[in-house]
Amino acid sequence: MSELFSTSYDGANFPPMRPFQDEAHRMLREGFARGHKNQIIMAPTGAGKTVLALRIIHEALLKGKRAVFVCDRTVLINQTSAVADSLGMNLHGIIQANHWRRDEKLPLQIASAQTLAKRQFWPDADVIVVDESHVQHKVWTEYAKKTKAAVIGLSATPFSKGLGKIFSNLINATTMRDLVDSGVLVPLRVLSGVKPDMKGAKTKSSGEWDEREVEKRGRGIIGDVTLEWTRHAQNAKTIVFGATIAHCDDLCRQFNEAGALAMTYTSETSDAERAEIMKEFQSPDSAIRLLISVEALSKGLDVPDLGCVVDCRPLRKSLSTAIQMWGRGMRSAPGKTECLLLDHSGNIQRFKKDYEEIYFNGLDKLDSGEKMDKKIREDEEEKETRACPACGYQPFYKRCMSCGYEKPAPERAENEAGEMVELQIGGKAPKASREDKYTVWQEVCGYVRDTHKNPATAKGRAYYLFKEVTGKFPPNFWRFDHTEPKPTSLAVFNKIRSRQIKWIKSRQKAESVERIQA
Repeated sequence: MSELFSTSYDGANFPPMRPFQDEAHRMLREGFARGHKNQIIMAPTGAGKTVLALRIIHEALLKGKRAVFVCDRTVLINQTSAVADSLGMNLHGIIQANHWRRDEKLPLQIASAQTLAKRQFWPDADVIVVDESHVQHKVWTEYAKKTKAAVIGLSATPFSKGLGKIFSNLINATTMRDLVDSGVLVPLRVLSGVKPDMKGAKTKSSGEWDEREVEKRGRGIIGDVTLEWTRHAQNAKTIVFGATIAHCDDLCRQFNEAGALAMTYTSETSDAERAEIMKEFQSPDSAIRLLISVEALSKGLDVPDLGCVVDCRPLRKSLSTAIQMWGRGMRSAPGKTECLLLDHSGNIQRFKKDYEEIYFNGLDKLDSGEKMDKKIREDEEEKETRACPACGYQPFYKRCMSCGYEKPAPERAENEAGEMVELQIGGKAPKASREDKYTVWQEVCGYVRDTHKNPATAKGRAYYLFKEVTGKFPPNFWRFDHTEPKPTSLAVFNKIRSRQIKWIKSRQKAESVERIQA
């Protein structure tokens, strides 16, 4: 029967794949060729994992195969269905009681783990994709071990215990740093604020702090949270993470009293309310400025113009939870150059070393992530947050998440780390001081002001042009609107022009390939 449907997917229309997506697809095929039936793809939030997975499924459908896309939660089914529709893969069924798209004859089915668990049986499938596969629902973990179908996991944080017993191959598709450099994600600008004193707080058997203990201590700084948001976020669209539902309710009440429209989005929010709230929050001119949650917003949230994340949920062990929370705000959007992270939990200090490792390198094997999520981080003695010696970004441990500066080995300490940075203009890269680098920034700002017609996107254009000229983004505190422009030198102009020509040629080549394939 599925062969009869295969031609119906010929009209699917996928956007051009990014290089890392093509590479992940290639590595997946290579893994299957080496005998890996179950493989997991690791890629940061915002990397386009759902589109990549649907492309893989599309290949199978064209060959007359059947596929199932498993969502972590019921509320994500319609979101995944909408993505499939946008790609021209309208011919799919949804496994959910009384759903208008329920049709199990179709070769592509979208289901939640919860629905599959209630059914107690699986539809026929040759390919199974499991989204958020670090959340190990028993219904799919057991089935993945015995089914003949190829199982592909998707996760930004494949850190949970036992994944290595389900998946035999990890594909590290790309890193957060690579996506920030390419403009797919924006960098975080971190401000550490007043945080609850967790000294002596009760812990659970898992090693995390008891939620009620966190709630009690977190309520003491709610006034500081709202004040700092008002001062620094300037009414930006924001998500806030609290310790418990009661804590979220208190935060919501305080923000509303401060004059900012806030709403909670928790397990106590009905599906109908969730749909209505999210529809409004996703609109560009949303009246809702803050959504407040414990965990419901840490997965599947797609609001690219989110400008701020407020972390009020102290953690001791779960680096993966911290990454999921912070990553919600890193999706790029027109004119967006950064996302503000207001850390009222102390998490950025507890996790900074391991977070930098994931930010720059990802994982090389599954058990590395598992070890990171097992480790208990103790609070350090209060001390001033270290800043990057090259650009001033905070927090800084070993390698800067803003400019990429890396702390030199001890034997090179006499080289005055941070005083010299690499500046690539034209051929061989000369050494340049920070003052020279700022001169290039002034020239780029001048060029954008002279040539860019849209004021709303001029700031973002300047940031990415500087990256193209120097190889690195400018420090977060270099503001386009506050920079005195300088005339563009010939060296900078030629570098910008060469990059533009290269981009035009790559697009012409891609379009030529598409015409030939069509």
